[in-house]
Amino acid sequence: MSRPDDPQDDPIAYFLQDISYQGKSERTRAAYERVLRDFEGFLADGDDSVQTLGEASHRDCMAYVHSLRGTVAESTVATYASYLHRFYGYMTQVGAFESNPMALVVEEIDESIDTDPQRREISVPEMRSFVGRLAHPLDRAIIVTLLKTGIRAGELCNLDQRDLNLVDDPRDGVTVRPQLEGRSNSLYVSATPSRGTQTNGEHRRASNKRQRDTVVPVDPELGKVLIRWLAVRPDPVSEAKPLFTGTSDNWGRRVTTDMVHHLVEAHARDVGWYHDGAGAANNVTPHYFRHFFTTHLRDRTGDRGIVKYLRGDVAQDIIDTYTHDWGSRVREVYERHIYQLF
Repeated sequence: MSRPDDPQDDPIAYFLQDISYQGKSERTRAAYERVLRDFEGFLADGDDSVQTLGEASHRDCMAYVHSLRGTVAESTVATYASYLHRFYGYMTQVGAFESNPMALVVEEIDESIDTDPQRREISVPEMRSFVGRLAHPLDRAIIVTLLKTGIRAGELCNLDQRDLNLVDDPRDGVTVRPQLEGRSNSLYVSATPSRGTQTNGEHRRASNKRQRDTVVPVDPELGKVLIRWLAVRPDPVSEAKPLFTGTSDNWGRRVTTDMVHHLVEAHARDVGWYHDGAGAANNVTPHYFRHFFTTHLRDRTGDRGIVKYLRGDVAQDIIDTYTHDWGSRVREVYERHIYQLF
C-alpha cells in the first residue's frame, strides 16, 4: 500500500500505513479499511453537503452508528465505533483533522463500559474472601493485579519488569521506563504490543487492546502482593524480563493468556463461580475482573472519565485532561476509592 505524502489526499490510506508501522496485522488493517471505507461511502451518499472524512461532525458519526443497528450485533456496532474513534483520534493528533467527532459519540454510546445486567454480580466482601483463599504467590499476584488495575489478561502477560516502579522493589538494579520516572508505585500499560511482533526484544503472543498508553497507580495492597511475588519469581529466561513468569513446566518463561485463564478458572470452580456451559454471564474469567473493577470503581468515584482513563478506553482529549495533572488527580481519586481486598 502506498501512503500519500499529504494525509488530506487519502486519510484512510495514510492511517492504515501508520498502523502497519505500529505492528498491526494485515487482518487488523483490513478490518479498519473495511469500516472506514464504509463510513466514507456513507458520508458521500448523504443528503447534505458533507462528503469528506475531515468534514464529518459528531451528528454524522451518530447517524452512521445508528444506521448499523439492526444490521449487525451490538458488539459489532461497538467495534466499528471504536475503529472510527481511533482513526479520528490519530488523525487529530497528527494534525490532519481539527477535532475528533467520534469522542462525543463514544461517550454517548459508552461502548467500552460493560454494563451487562445479566452478568453475575459479586460483592467486595465476597471477592475479598475469594482472594484470601489464594496461597500461591503467582496466582495471588496475577489475580490481584487484574482486580486492582482492570487490565486485560493479554496486557498482564505482556508486562515487563521495566513497566513496574515500586518504592520497595526487591529486584536489584531495575531500570524502569522513562514514563515511570518520578512516578513511584505505578504500573505502565502500553498500547503497543501486538501478537506476532517484537516488543522489547521478544516475540509477543498476545496483543494489548487499549487505545492509549496508561499509567496506573499501585496501591499498598497490590504493592505488597507484587513484592512478595518478585521475591520468589524465577529468573526470567527472556532478555525482556517479563514481570510474570511460570513456576512449573513454564519455569522462568512469560506467562500466557491460556495460563491466566486456566488458573482463574481453577480457583473460580473451587468456589462455585465457574461451571461448564454456564457462559460468560455466570462464569468468572479474567475478563470478569475487568468488569468488577469497572463497576465498583465507577460506582465509588462517580467519575466515569477516570475509570475510562484507567481502562485505556479514552480519546486523546480526555486522556490529556487526566495525564496533565496525573499525580494529584488520578492517583488521589484512585487511592481514595479503590476497594480493599485484604
